[in-house]
Amino acid sequence: MALEPYRRLFKLPGVGVLLLVGLLARVPSTATGMALTLHVVKGLGLGYTEAGVVTMASTVGMALGSPLSGRFVDKYGLRPVLIVTTAAQAAFWAGAPSLPYPALIPAAAVAGLLGLPVFSVIRQCMAAMVPLDQRRVAFSLDSMFVELSYMTGPALAVFGLTTFGSGPTLAAIAVGLTGSGLALIVLNPPVRSAAELAEAGVKVPRRQWITPRLVALLGTTAAATFVLTASELALVGSIEGAGQTEWIGLAVGIWCVYSLIGGFVYGGLSRGFSPLVLIGGMGLLTIPVGLVPGGWWWLVLALVPAGLLCAPSLSSTVEAMTRWVPATARGEAMGLHGTALLIGGAASAPIAGAVIDTHGSAWAFVVAGLAAVVMVLVALPFWRGGAAAERRAALPETPPDEVSPELTRAPTKAN
Repeated sequence: MALEPYRRLFKLPGVGVLLLVGLLARVPSTATGMALTLHVVKGLGLGYTEAGVVTMASTVGMALGSPLSGRFVDKYGLRPVLIVTTAAQAAFWAGAPSLPYPALIPAAAVAGLLGLPVFSVIRQCMAAMVPLDQRRVAFSLDSMFVELSYMTGPALAVFGLTTFGSGPTLAAIAVGLTGSGLALIVLNPPVRSAAELAEAGVKVPRRQWITPRLVALLGTTAAATFVLTASELALVGSIEGAGQTEWIGLAVGIWCVYSLIGGFVYGGLSRGFSPLVLIGGMGLLTIPVGLVPGGWWWLVLALVPAGLLCAPSLSSTVEAMTRWVPATARGEAMGLHGTALLIGGAASAPIAGAVIDTHGSAWAFVVAGLAAVVMVLVALPFWRGGAAAERRAALPETPPDEVSPELTRAPTKAN
């Protein structure tokens, strides 16, 4: 594998700074779910059911707000959206420690609705700053940085809540989110390239770019996070069931390293693969993981093939989205992509949990993998139909009076 694609990527103006800011800005964002959960349990002295209600309210708000904020970025620009969402996050996280539980639920929903759109904004700006032929390596590297942020943010939230308590930890998240928003406001990366700005007057109706093929892509995106979240729960359940709870953190960390390696290798390849191939492959390779006997280390080894496909699967969905969607609607499209990621993760937790409780952790791996494979099979007809329509649309039109006599004959296999 060559390192040259990464060297060429970092030579592009502003890309290295954007990736670094994106990595640092995502750390407090990834800490929010764990911080809310532990604040309700540790700070308010309530149960995990009550904590689940708060995190669910926040997740629903984010799922609704993600495409809305993206649409506003497309319409009004990046800075106005960042100013509003940064102020909203600063207000919520600074005031959350003093809110009673009944008020915390709607406040979390509103904070989710006005969430800082770090993930979608970084991807939208990356698509604007990076040429089409370099987007695969760019989004692969971005997926690796997302993996690093998820390895860091929740762990810091646990450390802060258990060491310093709710007040200081939530205040630190408020500072982190505010700093992230201010950094992006000052940086103000472009959301469209110079060539795309020259065509800004051409607005494509939503019905033309939200096609069945795009919906199929969003479905497979949700399936990717479904299998990842369910696999994580199954991994934790398997290790805990074997009485080796002390190794859970190391096992999850090693699994994340597989994803980092896979993303790095995928970004350096000369050509990419369809998201259907990657997500379907990840699902198929996840199904037999639960059948592995022995200790936790055998389970971690069994996760190598599927783990290597984690980051490539997610980055391929982003790359496909930027290819299919017009630049004038890219923010809203990235928001829909973020919503799909949230839906897949949110749906997997109760399903995988129910399977673990009733049939055991091994079957949770099976259900996780099968869900991804089934979604890929459902998406396949729309994928092929959309590709054929795009090829037909790309063919040049020939005036009727200029049609060659040969083309008026019966169609052949070449047609």
